[in-house]
Amino acid sequence: MASSDFKASKNANFLAKKGFLKPSTKENLKIYWYKFSRNKLSVLGLIIVVSCILLAIFSEFVTPYPEHSREFVDFANAGTSPNSTYWFGTDVFGRDIFTRVIFSFRGALKMAIIVLAISVPVGIVTGLLAGYYNGKWISTVVMRITDMFLAVPPLILALSIASLLEPNMTNSMLAITVSWWPWYTRLVYGSAASIKNEYFVKNAELIGASKIHILFKEILPNCLSSVFTKMALDVGWVILQGASLSFVGLGEQPPTPAFGQMISDGSKYMPDLWWMTIYPALGIVFMILGFNFLGDGIRDMFDKGR
Repeated sequence: MASSDFKASKNANFLAKKGFLKPSTKENLKIYWYKFSRNKLSVLGLIIVVSCILLAIFSEFVTPYPEHSREFVDFANAGTSPNSTYWFGTDVFGRDIFTRVIFSFRGALKMAIIVLAISVPVGIVTGLLAGYYNGKWISTVVMRITDMFLAVPPLILALSIASLLEPNMTNSMLAITVSWWPWYTRLVYGSAASIKNEYFVKNAELIGASKIHILFKEILPNCLSSVFTKMALDVGWVILQGASLSFVGLGEQPPTPAFGQMISDGSKYMPDLWWMTIYPALGIVFMILGFNFLGDGIRDMFDKGR
């Protein structure tokens, strides 16, 4: 950011805090980007996340052997170590590991997006209700149900649910979703319970605003910064949970590539065919680091004290 842009952003931010000026959308974006970009790891995380998304979308075009992501056998090249033709080597069926790792990004991102797309709205609605009606029966019921789910580690709960269902991607996403929404309920509940006593909420109640307006127009916007930060950090954890289910055979089924499944298959041939396990594991690490760095940047971006 140029010096003049930086000074303009700082001035706009200072005046906005003092109540003298309401920053425009463009000025807000400059302020947010400045806060985000101060942490170089956050920028690196953004680059990694964008790279993973692009690779997932265009995996058919960027991989050298896209047919290896489906049913394919080439025993002549089975178990080939990494070389100039097969960058990550091949598995016991002769399939290119690099191609299958890139295609695994698609399944991992799909898992994270769908799980959070369901968990976050459910958690927000239940958290808002419990926080706004704190001390009343509805809050007690919601939070006791939430505590029951939180009492069981998410992975154990997801494994228990997935083991009762047919092993596939849809049911593994359902299992993780059931274990994930309570964390957002608890997060939003804490914020809503404190915000409901603020003057702007009391004023909205005095002028006769509806409960829906108070919940979603007055309270919710003040909870979103923490929700967005948690979402960015949770993507990596959801991917890891999905890989764990896939590792024990409860996730995506062959021949569709999945990180956990590839690691599980490769572990049977360690240490001779080490590349079958190491490269899928590095793919998971690559994605999780990217989203964790991005989450740190989003937290800094919404931190009003920075």
